[in-house]
Amino acid sequence: MSVERETDQAADQTGRTDQAEPDERLRRGQARLAEITGRSGAEVMAALGEVAPDFARYIFEFGYGDVYSRPGLELRTRMLATVAGLVCLGHAARELHVHIGSALNVGATREEVVEVIMQMALYAGFPAALDALMIAKKVFAERGLAPPEG
Repeated sequence: MSVERETDQAADQTGRTDQAEPDERLRRGQARLAEITGRSGAEVMAALGEVAPDFARYIFEFGYGDVYSRPGLELRTRMLATVAGLVCLGHAARELHVHIGSALNVGATREEVVEVIMQMALYAGFPAALDALMIAKKVFAERGLAPPEG
């Protein structure tokens, strides 16, 4: 099978080729980020602009334009998986804060976020889960999400 035919078949299965125009990937990534976070991402570009402008572009193109835009999982599921991964890292408080908020933005509930974090205590340890629960508590308070009655 020729390389061109393999590429065409890959495009048919995913809806795009691996050779997508960089500007298209950037636009797709910026749109997906805005959908998830409710922000344009301009602050990310500006913050990294003086240090590593290419890194910001990689975040948009690869992270949001390619990975978060893939078919197969709805955004709510992707964001809950992201929260779980960040809890397991145990050293990504800023990202965890952003992604807990993003999970809520795309339909995850307060209870689902808490359950995902508690589940990660088995794999990341209780200290990582406890730290993540404290971050979640801040996010919930910022959004006026009251704790469950009980």
